[in-house]
Amino acid sequence: MELKEIKNKSEWENFLLQRNPRGTSKTFLQSWNWGEFNQKMDSKIWRMGFYKKEKIVAVCLAILIVAKRGRFLFVPHGPLTDENIDKKQILESTLSWLKKTAKDEKAIFIRISPLFEQTPENEKMFADLGFKNAPMHSSAYEATWKLDISPDKDLLHEMRKTTRYLIRRASENKDILIEKTTDPKNIEIYQQLNKEVSKRQKFVGFSNKFIKNEFEIFNKDPSINSGQAVLFFGKYKGEIVAGAMIIFWSGIAFYHQAASNKKFARFSIPYLLQWEAIKEAEARGCKIYDFWGFIDPEKFPKHPWAGPTLFKMGFGGYKTEYVKTQDFVISQKYWINYIIEKARKFKRGL
Repeated sequence: MELKEIKNKSEWENFLLQRNPRGTSKTFLQSWNWGEFNQKMDSKIWRMGFYKKEKIVAVCLAILIVAKRGRFLFVPHGPLTDENIDKKQILESTLSWLKKTAKDEKAIFIRISPLFEQTPENEKMFADLGFKNAPMHSSAYEATWKLDISPDKDLLHEMRKTTRYLIRRASENKDILIEKTTDPKNIEIYQQLNKEVSKRQKFVGFSNKFIKNEFEIFNKDPSINSGQAVLFFGKYKGEIVAGAMIIFWSGIAFYHQAASNKKFARFSIPYLLQWEAIKEAEARGCKIYDFWGFIDPEKFPKHPWAGPTLFKMGFGGYKTEYVKTQDFVISQKYWINYIIEKARKFKRGL
């Protein structure tokens, strides 16, 4: 098997497009544009391809993260492989390359947030290679809630009765309006909502630069006429009180960012906003609507994500759980990072 850097966008994206979104897991964090976004955020990236008899069988986007607590290599939601390829062989080859690159870049550890199903076999595969569970999740995605939105699905029927009622009630309220936009000027409006939520829930949200660059990168793609990133806004009497950023990529719609004004919670505007986003995904031919992070609200009723998860589950769907974020220690300096992240996790109640 040959490992080499991929510099052709079509080759990268076509390989990922061929992965059936209903049969395999993939997210836009391994997309070509996510690499472009990270470069715009001044991060060094590598797009590596695995070839067997000159045919690409796996890809891996790796990012060099430079933080105060240390430099590390991060593979978000990768590597991604053909269905019939030995994942262990790909993982071994990936680790071998990452260790060499980590040495060259003076990184103190390697972090992989895999999309390998959470099974004893897959967990053992990482452990046998010397990985350990990371002190904190990465990308809020060790488990996710998905909804099959294939044309043959009766989505309203599969919803929780209460969710269906709240959507109908909001849609009948003439003071409520849902709008969608790809105009980057509206990022500032969205961020105002985001900052309110961050302050209320006591966490540090994404910076204006982060959201602006992400939105612009996914919308400047000339191969996508309607843009891969869309902002949905919920208005009450003309005032924007809810917002969400949806990423449309490779047959999947991702509910990636969201914020709302708690003062207007009684009007159930986020339910109607979500329903309009799902309908947009249907219109674009998506097969899966990915609600992003999930936590079992029965097992962890006090977890900060318990409420948002119940909201997502109301639309119908199913959970998918992956192997936890994995770290491979390169330097003893890693343990400083470990302590910092453990403390951060405790502080956030995660």
